[in-house]
Amino acid sequence: MKKRFIFSILTAGILTFTSCEQKEYLNPSSASEMQVITDVNGLITLANGLQYRYTVSAGASGALYSLISANGLTTKELLVLNAGNTDLDLLSKGSGNVQGNNATISTLWAQSHLTKSNADIILKNLGIVSDASIKSGLTAYASIFKALSLGALAEFWQQAPIGTGKNITFNSREDVLKEAVTVLESAATAIATNAPSAEFTSRVVNSVDMPNTIQALIARYSLMLGQYDKALAAANKVDLTKKSAFNFDDVSQNPIFFLSFGNRNVTEPINTSLGLPDALKPAVADKRVAFYTQTAAPAKNLGTGFFTANNAAVPVYLPGEIMLIKAEVLARQSKFDESIAELNKVLTKTTDVWGLGAGLPAYSGAKDAASVLTEIYRNRCIELFMSGLKLEDSRRFARPETERNRTWYPYPTNERQNNTSTPADPAN
Repeated sequence: MKKRFIFSILTAGILTFTSCEQKEYLNPSSASEMQVITDVNGLITLANGLQYRYTVSAGASGALYSLISANGLTTKELLVLNAGNTDLDLLSKGSGNVQGNNATISTLWAQSHLTKSNADIILKNLGIVSDASIKSGLTAYASIFKALSLGALAEFWQQAPIGTGKNITFNSREDVLKEAVTVLESAATAIATNAPSAEFTSRVVNSVDMPNTIQALIARYSLMLGQYDKALAAANKVDLTKKSAFNFDDVSQNPIFFLSFGNRNVTEPINTSLGLPDALKPAVADKRVAFYTQTAAPAKNLGTGFFTANNAAVPVYLPGEIMLIKAEVLARQSKFDESIAELNKVLTKTTDVWGLGAGLPAYSGAKDAASVLTEIYRNRCIELFMSGLKLEDSRRFARPETERNRTWYPYPTNERQNNTSTPADPAN
């Protein structure tokens, strides 16, 4: 694993740009784009760098760290322990305190676009790959990280460019999400036709379960689009006994533990109620609270969960997310008995492949849309704590604005200075 991430460090910097206008800065220790696209080994090496680019690049604060931290501070999952962490502190205050020069959201924007751009290099140059089983692996792997990047942009901004170029036009978030789903559907077809070879999976960081992750992300982004039948169909294809993870080691550390939870100076969960209002607080017996927070001495930070060590793996998705996608779709289709059956799978499970379970009684509330959807939202907040999905959920479930301190983020100043197509910032 360590050797793979060393290769990643060299290749993740192939494209560096200050806006969505694509530029290349050559580094003697990294391959140039032309060297990559004329050689299948170069494409595999570039694919191997995608996880590093998305999770830990830019000084161990890539898209994953920025996404979880920004989302947590905006939706009151997290608090800032030291106001000297200025950009994080401003995110925790929200509203007009969050400007385009905020380093955390600027990093999220830039690293998402860089990951997407590197994935696009692979997808646009698959013609040089003659082995069908390597080609399908490259297609699936690059498509997953392109979709994750597009999904991150669509969650936090009302518009974002899908492509790259000088003064590139911005697309609506709906079109960004549709592009993510389209890319994933093409990848699903590719690996169904030709399964990725052992040669390919042995040469990349293969902790991401490609077939199941593709379907999980189709379900996630289709739900965000309100395409309920497609979301349900994809969710039903996910094998919940399989793990899909971002793996870390002593070279590329788990960014939340490395930067935040390994000490008590940056951020931590706001409380053992996970920042939820009184009406939605976890039940006293909910085992998930002890999974995500720690209070016993000598705890250095209230946060735990998937951020317990530098080498702790972070799930790409959780089984509970898939169950709750099914429950939400069915509730929105007024199929309340079926919805509650899926909800109960989350409430009553004592563990799963990741060791996460609530251990609670089955739902006994009213069988109407408002009641069932509120319980689904509550369980998404608890089950998917610090997954980076709560801001999207807060908007989709039409939660009171008092439960978040912003609804959308402003566009990074760097983007505005380099792209005249950048839209006006949202009011909040």
